[in-house]
Amino acid sequence: MSHVSRRGTKATLNEWIQYLGLRGSAALIQCFDLDQNLHTAASIGRLYAHLARKRRTRAIENIQRCFPEMTTEQAEGLAIQSVEHLFQLFILDSLAMPRLLTPASWPEYVQIGKLGSSLDMLLKRQPAIFITGHCGNWELLGYTLSLLGFPMSALARPIDNPLVNDWFLGVREARGMEIITKWGGTEKVQKILRSGGRIGFIADQNAGDDGLFVPFFNRLASSYKSIGLLAMRYKVPIVAGLARRLDGRFKYELAATDFIWPQDWEDQPDPLFYITARFNRAMENMVRQAPDQYLWLHRRWKSRPKFERQSLEFPAKLRTKLESLPWMTQDMLDQILENSRKDTLELAAGAA
Repeated sequence: MSHVSRRGTKATLNEWIQYLGLRGSAALIQCFDLDQNLHTAASIGRLYAHLARKRRTRAIENIQRCFPEMTTEQAEGLAIQSVEHLFQLFILDSLAMPRLLTPASWPEYVQIGKLGSSLDMLLKRQPAIFITGHCGNWELLGYTLSLLGFPMSALARPIDNPLVNDWFLGVREARGMEIITKWGGTEKVQKILRSGGRIGFIADQNAGDDGLFVPFFNRLASSYKSIGLLAMRYKVPIVAGLARRLDGRFKYELAATDFIWPQDWEDQPDPLFYITARFNRAMENMVRQAPDQYLWLHRRWKSRPKFERQSLEFPAKLRTKLESLPWMTQDMLDQILENSRKDTLELAAGAA
C-alpha cells in the first residue's frame, strides 16, 4: 500500500496499521448508543488515570497549586474526571462531530450561550483572533462556527502519522474550517488577517523558556508572543471562547469569556504584556467554569523564567508590570510572588 500525505511523506506499514485500527474503531462506535459510548470512553479514561500514576500525580499537583483549598482526595477526583473527559473527546467527540453536527441537527447538540460582541464581528465579517484553551471541546468551537457559515482558520500542529493527519484534517475541514499547520504558517496567518478573515489559536500552550511569562492561576506561565503581536500589528480584537460540555453528554454550550479590543491596550505601558496577561486571565476563567474539563495533565508551567532558574530575586520591572494590570489585586500579587518563590526553591533543589 502506498500513500503520499499532504506533507509529501510516504506512510510506513506501522502507520497504516495505526490508521486502519483507528478507522475501524471509529466505524465500530457508530454501532452503539451515543451515551453508552461516552460512558465507555469515560471508563477507559478512568482506568488510564489509575494506571498512569506519574501523570495522575502531575495533574493532582497542578490542581492543588491552582486550587490550594482542595484536599488531595478532591484534587485526585478532579484529575480523574478531567482524564475521563479527555478520553471522551478523543475516542468519541472528535470522530462523531462530522456525523452529528450538520446544518440541520446542530441545535440538538450545541447551545449558543453568551457570545456578546463576537456575534456582531461574525455577522459583519470583521477580522478577529479567536482563542481558547485545552478546556471543554476546543475542536468543536471552531468547527461549529464554520458550520454556521462563519469560516474560521485555525493553527494546528500536524499529527506525526501522515494517514491519521490527513484523515483528521478532512474531518476538521468538512464544514468549512481551514487548518493551517504550525510549521510555515506565519505568512498564511498574516494574509488571513490582512484580508479580513478570522484565525483561531489554542492559546494555553507552553512557549518554552524564551516565552513571555504572565500569570495563569497566580503562577507565572510561559506564553507565545505571536497572538499579541498579531493583534497589535493588524489592530484586530481578540475573542476568548469556550465550548463547555453539559451534563456529561455530547451537548455543548458556546460562550465567550472576554473581548480584548485595540483601545483596551493602546494606553497600556506594555501593550504586549497586557494582552498576553489578559487572554491568560480569560482562559483561567474558562477553567474555573469547567475545571473537570481542563487538561490538567498538560505541563502548562513546565518552563520557568530565567530569574527563577538562576535563583535570583523577583525582578522589580516584572513586579511593576504586574501591578499595572487593571485587575491585579494585592492578594493576587502576593500569591504570584509566593508561587515564584516556591518554584525557585524547587528548581534549586532539583539542580543540587
